[in-house]
Amino acid sequence: MIPPPHIERRKILDSGPSTLVTRLSCSPSSYLRPPMASERAIDREERQGLRAIRDFLKARNSYDVLPLSFRLIIFDTSLSVKESLNILIQNGIVSAPLWDSKASKFAGLLTTSDYINVIQYYFQNPAALDQIDQFRLDSLREVEKALGVAPPETVSIDPERPLYDACRRMLESRARRIPLVTSDSQTERPHVLSVITQYRILKFVAVNVPDTQQLRRPLGELLLGSYDNVATASMDTPVIDVIHILVERSISSVPIVNSEGVVYNVFESVDVITLIKGGFYDDLSLTVGEALKKRSPGFPGIYTCSLNDGLDTIFDTIRKSRVHRLVVVDEHFKLKGVLTLSDILHYILLEGENEEA
Repeated sequence: MIPPPHIERRKILDSGPSTLVTRLSCSPSSYLRPPMASERAIDREERQGLRAIRDFLKARNSYDVLPLSFRLIIFDTSLSVKESLNILIQNGIVSAPLWDSKASKFAGLLTTSDYINVIQYYFQNPAALDQIDQFRLDSLREVEKALGVAPPETVSIDPERPLYDACRRMLESRARRIPLVTSDSQTERPHVLSVITQYRILKFVAVNVPDTQQLRRPLGELLLGSYDNVATASMDTPVIDVIHILVERSISSVPIVNSEGVVYNVFESVDVITLIKGGFYDDLSLTVGEALKKRSPGFPGIYTCSLNDGLDTIFDTIRKSRVHRLVVVDEHFKLKGVLTLSDILHYILLEGENEEA
């Protein structure tokens, strides 16, 4: 437990009756309430750093985040789930915008959560597994209704809007990425330009806003992240059980720990894509340990931090590495919690916002 900040108490020296009378006549209320604690330097710097980040996000738009060269793959909703999965794997991507060619409109974003929902649906309806290859992307909402899970909102934003607005919309919809959709000036029809992710936004901030180094308050003091009832699994847990956890809790990863709570690895929702590539679903009976062996040799590993770390060091990590979450551990590498990019984005946008207003 983090101890409360030290409150400086000033001792009032009595230098005689006349001094006492003067003080009472000038400020009698000062004797009726305790002296206010002065703002700590670390708190003041944190507040200044957050304000600098928000001002930066309000002064930039989504165009600024895009790289000079990039490619965009868009799926028609008439495409089969199996075909879309093969395309994702071949191109090394984990999401793609959807386009309804019949209505000529943007139809949302395909993510790993959609594939996990399909797996969960066929696990509950094994008799329908033979038809999975014919299942099409425009039927995904039916799967969500059958499972009773909330469908992701079809959110997008105009790329000319401030980047701050894009971040707020991502938080409101609980989306980890948001498509940039603009309108064609001649036909007035929507046009999908690209997709920006939380990681790309936070890295853009880390690279361009030196004030992130002012965010030195420790995570343990901020209580930033999830620390209670964190879902975990072991190396022997069947993958299908982990998938159930991902769906039930609407999360994208589960820490893998041993019997003493020491973190070994993290099973991510994108790991499911590797297991079902080619339309094979038998590997879901594998244990987590066996499944993780199928990862690409280029997998970067997991990133950890401690409750003593501030966001200054975490932004350093984001600037140097492709990070999607950090596992919070103690000095013995035992699990304490999980810090996601959503947590960080929520904090830098909303912490102390009412006081500033």
